[in-house]
Amino acid sequence: QPENLKFGGGATETVLHPAVLVALLCAIVLILLLRRRHAIVPVLLMAFLVPLGQQVVVGGVHVFVLRIVLFVGLLRMLFSMFFSQAHVFSGGVNSLDKVFTLWALFHVIAFLFLFSFQRAALVNQFGFLWDAMGGFLLLRFLIQDQEDIDRVVRTFAWIAGILALGMLNEHFRMQNVFGLLGGVLTVPETRDGLVRAQGTFSHPLLAGTFGATLLPLFLLLWHSGKSKAIAALGVLSATIMTLCAASSTPVLAYAAAIGAVCFWPFRKHMRLLRWGIVFALLALHVVMKAPVWFLINRIAVLGASSGDHRAYLVDLFIRHIGDWWLVGTNANGNWGWDMWDTSNQYVAEGESGGLVVFVCFLAMISLCFRRIGNARKAVEGDRGKEWCFWFLGAALFAHIVAFFGISYFDQTRVAWFALMAMILAATGPVLAAKAQPDWQPAGSPLASSRLAYPFSISRHER
Repeated sequence: QPENLKFGGGATETVLHPAVLVALLCAIVLILLLRRRHAIVPVLLMAFLVPLGQQVVVGGVHVFVLRIVLFVGLLRMLFSMFFSQAHVFSGGVNSLDKVFTLWALFHVIAFLFLFSFQRAALVNQFGFLWDAMGGFLLLRFLIQDQEDIDRVVRTFAWIAGILALGMLNEHFRMQNVFGLLGGVLTVPETRDGLVRAQGTFSHPLLAGTFGATLLPLFLLLWHSGKSKAIAALGVLSATIMTLCAASSTPVLAYAAAIGAVCFWPFRKHMRLLRWGIVFALLALHVVMKAPVWFLINRIAVLGASSGDHRAYLVDLFIRHIGDWWLVGTNANGNWGWDMWDTSNQYVAEGESGGLVVFVCFLAMISLCFRRIGNARKAVEGDRGKEWCFWFLGAALFAHIVAFFGISYFDQTRVAWFALMAMILAATGPVLAAKAQPDWQPAGSPLASSRLAYPFSISRHER
């Protein structure tokens, strides 16, 4: 359910398959004992290969397997913070970290006001902070340099390969093998004769979107010349996941990723291009009979697409701004038919947290693009590094397009947080070097290697 309507309910007893329990115990040991740079692997494997519905119910509180993994990872992070000289976050705390924190905190405050600080609301938002802040901080700790980024992308390729095989099985045999674990459907849903595979995800749209938004990262791995076989596996698997989901949103995100990559020749004219798009949309808004956001209704890759629902969702969201601007709303289900289904991340942000949360969410996207753009300009002339930032921007753009068709309410959020962590890790050193003066006096404290490179990681911690 959407965040602003998700209150209570859920499983009444523990759902934990023995195989998942064994995998969880192994992951806990690996996260605690492996070096930091390798600990990301079990975290991602457990996040995406175990259905989110796998959980332990303690006193009516749902402790998902993913939350246990995050908790163990955060313990590892705290240990490094207090008992190691290594810096916890690459580049230190930056503007994106601060905006993300504000986004999460205002989301909690708005939700609690919306539900009058009921005990169940407090429990619900504690879980939200566990997932959001815990997940983002852990990924910031585990992804700190280019080597970490490469490792994350390679891990995603193997994960996508496993999920693609499972979704192919769903498509041809009408059986979700991950459903045998519990937490997701065993028999996939169909619409207009099309099988909508979902793998370990809570909805086919999210499964396909996960694959589609990973495509630019696999192209980045291929272009780097590292692990081309794994990169090819990733591209193939991302394509299979996108198609097997049988939904328009993943296909559009996939197309957006390819389109963004193809805009490479225009990289020096992006400002002009952005303003051109803005003026084009304004012109269409003037000449169209319906508001410009009803273009969403025109974009339908599959016959069963519900573009009309998404167009009306945006329309009523704008018309009812007086209802949600302060702390969000839980009355959007009364706005019209099926308006409880917020299949749009932007709408979900506003309705679950109000205008402040909505603006913070847009600010996070803007800051990511700004960092990527500034970093690419800083390395202009070095095609390899420029392409690295361009592929990251393409992945970000794919998510932005996907947000128009779905809101992330399961482990897909981990992929979104991971991308932001990768952007920070990739751009941090370049932007820091750009801000560093080219020459320092010999006696200057900045000449000290420890101060000149304050965000280095100790060999032991790596």
